[in-house]
Amino acid sequence: MEILWLVLAYVLGMAMQALRLPPLIGYLAAGIVLSLSGIHIETDVIHELGHLGVLLLLFTVGLHLRLKNIIRPEVFGAGGLHLAISALIFSGIALAFGFEPVASLIIGILLGFSSTVLAAKALEARGELGAYHARVAIGILILQDLVAIVILALSGGGLPSYWSLGLLLIPLARPLILKLFVASGHEELQLLFGLILAVGTGTLFEVLGLSSELGALAAGAVLSGHKQADELAEKLWGLKEAFLVGFFLEIGLAGLPDMSALIFALVVIAVLPIKSALYFFLLIAFKLRSRNAFMVMTTLTSYSEFTLIAGAVAAGAGFIPQSALIAMAMITAVSYAINAPIASNANKLWKKYEFSLIPFERETKHPGDQVVSVGGAHYLVIGMGQAGSAAYDYLKEREHRVTGLDSDPARIERNIKERRRVVYGDAYDPELWQNIDLSGVKAIILAMTNPDTKIQATKMLRENEYPNDIYALTIRDDESAQLAEAGANAVCLPMRQAGQKLAELSLSEEIDGSMSLDLA
Repeated sequence: MEILWLVLAYVLGMAMQALRLPPLIGYLAAGIVLSLSGIHIETDVIHELGHLGVLLLLFTVGLHLRLKNIIRPEVFGAGGLHLAISALIFSGIALAFGFEPVASLIIGILLGFSSTVLAAKALEARGELGAYHARVAIGILILQDLVAIVILALSGGGLPSYWSLGLLLIPLARPLILKLFVASGHEELQLLFGLILAVGTGTLFEVLGLSSELGALAAGAVLSGHKQADELAEKLWGLKEAFLVGFFLEIGLAGLPDMSALIFALVVIAVLPIKSALYFFLLIAFKLRSRNAFMVMTTLTSYSEFTLIAGAVAAGAGFIPQSALIAMAMITAVSYAINAPIASNANKLWKKYEFSLIPFERETKHPGDQVVSVGGAHYLVIGMGQAGSAAYDYLKEREHRVTGLDSDPARIERNIKERRRVVYGDAYDPELWQNIDLSGVKAIILAMTNPDTKIQATKMLRENEYPNDIYALTIRDDESAQLAEAGANAVCLPMRQAGQKLAELSLSEEIDGSMSLDLA
């Protein structure tokens, strides 16, 4: 029977994807269809799979946990204020619909969250994970996730064991855990180690009377900051997504909300634009430029999967009624459908509304917001990864004045340590190219990995009348044609050129060999 719900989840997930909506809307719909069909489904299996997906989700959140990304004023201040104001608004709505005060408070806080999964996917698809606005958005999401973990811990039911105090010693075990992590290598043993650490720590916390979800987060936090943590998170991403299908199916199996819960859901969905706009104005108050505040706002225009995860635990412990959880499932699904086109077209929307939104900016800008000088460089390398760094070094060795530009602070810091001059700049930001002085720059090298960013940066450079050469790194013919159309007067196709060079060498070897035979 398990194959039935897997097939239905796949079919409806594919249908949502064809409509350019998140597949998890289809998973929720599959659960509702199965619930209404009357077909008996083994819910224990679905529950265990879903629970494992939740543990892996929280483990990956822990892997990316950086306190310095949370304690910044624009994150802790704007994010904390947003959650507090949202909680007040949604708690008031819940009270108006007859929910108990404690239940209303929990519901209000849960509805203040935005989706970590949607935000990460949207930023990755746009190639903006290293951009300043992405760091602010992710920091706010981590702050919300930590609040969700507190709710999970408090609503898990029961008092923790006295032995749970021993968990405070976990940081002392970090050196040993990291040694095992490194010794696991980079293949399947690393993945297996991550699974054991996430599930094992979660089980330990549960045995000691704490939330298993809190344990998974703590396990991820132990590895946070290690150079292989991001690598493990990438390996777990697909596995986590697959197991989370079970969680959304289980939520959907609760069926459709009754009339009162349906009206409550519709009211909360109607408030989503207010919740979204609140991000914009709070971030503006913390000195962000309009574009960055707008990009954070569009990224976080949704309700969260953590609304359902923490809500399911709270409903299981009797803190909120099951009807509220069913309503929140509908609210989350609809918000995902609303968010999908907004997040994917965020840059186009900004270009449409920028002149209306720029007047909201404060006169004093945030110091980390954008760079406006390349320091008199004659060559500008954008994207300081492996290829960009090699281009920089080549020019520097020949005594040319060169500056690198990147949006990833970790990459900038690494290049600076290697004695390269690299400054912050988001190549997708129109204001960068409007304000930066490129009059002395003889050529620009685009070495970013994201194709859209390269194409858009080329277009914006030409729109702002940059007259000199733009060289772009690409390995695809279609991308090469688009870059040429956008205004890049030269592109590099390293894979094709490498193949041609290999063929050329093989022919030369053949010729040399035949010549030597003739000479003999």
